[in-house]
This record gives sequence, C-alpha cells and structure tokens, in this order.
Amino acid sequence: MSAPMDNTRVKVRKQDGFIKVRKRDLERLTTEVMQLREFLPRVLSGDLTETLRRALTAETLKEQLELEHERLRQEYLHLQSRLCASQAECQKEREEKLLLREQLWRRGVELQQQVNFCYGLGSAACGLLWSSSARENVVTHWVADGKLQPFLAVGAQTLESFVGSLDEEAKSQTEDHNSLEHQFILALAGTITNIAAVTCGRDLLSSSAHPLLDTLVRLPPGMKPGVFPKLKVLMLMALYNVSISVQGLKYISENSGLLHLIWTLLDDEDWEVCLHTLRLLQSVLAVEDEGAEEGRLSLGSSLLDPELRARVSQLTYRGQSSLRLAAHQTLGDLEQVSGCKEKNP
Repeated sequence: MSAPMDNTRVKVRKQDGFIKVRKRDLERLTTEVMQLREFLPRVLSGDLTETLRRALTAETLKEQLELEHERLRQEYLHLQSRLCASQAECQKEREEKLLLREQLWRRGVELQQQVNFCYGLGSAACGLLWSSSARENVVTHWVADGKLQPFLAVGAQTLESFVGSLDEEAKSQTEDHNSLEHQFILALAGTITNIAAVTCGRDLLSSSAHPLLDTLVRLPPGMKPGVFPKLKVLMLMALYNVSISVQGLKYISENSGLLHLIWTLLDDEDWEVCLHTLRLLQSVLAVEDEGAEEGRLSLGSSLLDPELRARVSQLTYRGQSSLRLAAHQTLGDLEQVSGCKEKNP
C-alpha cells in the first residue's frame, strides 16, 4: 500500500540543494498565507498605514537632520577656529596700536620741543634783527647786500600763516605776549617796520615786495578787535612808513583792501590801533605832490562817505589825548578832500 498523503514529503529547491517538507505542512502554510492575504488588509487600518508612513518620513527627516547637524558642527568648528585667529590678530593689532600711540605721543613731545626751540631761535634771531634794523646804516647795508627780498618773502608767508592759524577765542592776550611764538612774530613785524622806516628800505618794499604789502593790508581786518594789538600796530606802522614814498602810497592806495582795513580798524578796541589807523588814513589823504594826489584820487568817492567821517568823529571823544588830536586832524583832512572834490568834480 502506498504511504498516507499527510506523510508525503515535497522537495523544495534551495540554491545549492533541496529540503523536504511534508505535504500537510505545505498545505497548512498555503492556507495561512491565503488567510493572511484575505484578512491582513482588514487588520491593518488606515491609521496604522499613516503611522508607518510618518515613521518612515521621520526616519528620513532624522537622517537629514543628522547630516545637517554634522554640517553645522563642522561649520561651527571652522568659525570657532576663525574667531580664535581673529581674536589673536585683534590682540596683536591692539598691542601695535598702543605701541604706535605711545610712539606718536613721544614724537609729539619731541616735535613740540623742536617747535619751541625753533620759535625760541626765531624769536632771538628776529629780536637781534629788530634791534639792528633800528640803525639806518644797517638797513642801508642790507639793501645794498641784495639779500632782503628772500627775507621779506618769508616774512609775508610767516605772518599770513600765523594769523591764519589763530584760535582767537581760545587764546588770551597775556598768554600770547608770553609765548615765544608771539615774540617771534612781533620781532619779525618790527624788523619789517624798521626797514620801511628807512628811505632805501621803503623804496625796496614799494618796488619789489608787493606780496608783503598786500599781506600787511589783508591780515589786520581778519583779526578780531582787541586781539594782538601790538602786531596790528606794527603792521600799520609799516604801511604808514611805506606810504611816505610816492610809489608806495600809490601802490597801497590802489589796493582794494585798504579802505576795508581802515574802516575795520577804526572800530578796534585798542586805542593805539585806532591812532595808527588814523595816521595811515592821514597819509593817504595828504596832498604833497602830484604823485600823492594821484594816490588819493585812486580811492574815488569812498573817502567822502559820511559814515567814514562819522567814525573818525567818534574817536574825538576817546580818552587818549593823542588819539583825539589825530582824529581832529583827520577830520580836517577829510574836509579838505571834500572841498577839492567839489571844486574839481
């Protein structure tokens, strides 16, 4: 008799060989698989499927986040490395800056010492020149020697630079008088004034030092009333000395800034400045010869301005007798000019 069906074995090929499976087990397995195919969709609900999908998505997102985290960590390490390098470089630059600041401070101190030395040397040298220039024969020798023109050119530049750099609100008159810089400038201006006091010197200024004369006319009005009165007086005296020469009077009278200088300095707080301004005005008004007449007429009708006469008239009430006298004399000269203009319109 043949063997029972349930004991029949089925051979199943498995890559490199076969295994034996009972027919009953195979049928049972087949039945279970069919049952699973039929009932599995019923068991697995839509929520479970969605949960599985979300789990897969979360797993994928997790992997992406891990990759992003690793990238950010590497970037953080790179930035941290750069930060350390930058901090080290910043510290180095800070130390270098402190060193340079200290060196700059030392250079500033040394430069100030050199400036003070130069002003001291200039003050001493120009003081000697100022004292020497008081002798006519010395100025005559200087003019004959032919080396005055470079000195006068440097003097004009120095005066202009000094006046242009003034901080008049921060300086007081006492401080300026005690400074080597101010003493140097006063000595320089005094030397120029003494040169102009000698005939050959003012002839030289009138013919070959026009930039200096222009500077002397332009600078005083730019200085506030009451500031550096001695310097203003010396520059006015230099212009007055030049005006004694016919050629010098003609040149400064043709300068468009002369009337502005006179109008401005007549209101100065210092009486000596007003006095020397009046003397300069008297020199311009003087009619001694044809050359002086031409110099006066070049100013046109400005000398006849009633306001100018009013300003001069106010000075007749000032306390200093010499100033009052000069003001009265100037008023007489103005009346004489007015009379000449009326006769020769």
